[in-house]
Amino acid sequence: MSTKTDTEVIIAGKVFTLSGYESEEYLQKVASYINNKVAEYNKVDSFKRQSLDTQNVLLQLNIADDYFKAKKQISLLEEELQNKEKEMYDLKHELIASQIKLENTEKNVKNLQLEVNESAKKIVRMETELKERKK
Repeated sequence: MSTKTDTEVIIAGKVFTLSGYESEEYLQKVASYINNKVAEYNKVDSFKRQSLDTQNVLLQLNIADDYFKAKKQISLLEEELQNKEKEMYDLKHELIASQIKLENTEKNVKNLQLEVNESAKKIVRMETELKERKK
């Protein structure tokens, strides 16, 4: 198990100590994400006119929205990955079946070629016998 990390971060101008089993870089990235959301909303006049409690709820709703959209995107990508893996599995089996069919066809061609050669030899023998009988 990883060791617990304590990292000081600045969120909305205030210093917080974040603790977790993630790296310091990750915890800083989380704080940066929150700061970007706060900065994004602070550009909107109607947001700034809201009470602090309402602002916090709006930020939380927006972050939850980002989370659920990301979670949905992950589900879609996982489903797409499963479909691609199934398609690849099917293509591999189709390739194997085609290779087996090709090998069997090549064997049949080889056997037929042997039969043609044998038949050609037989024709030559019979023609030779026929010529000798006519003599």
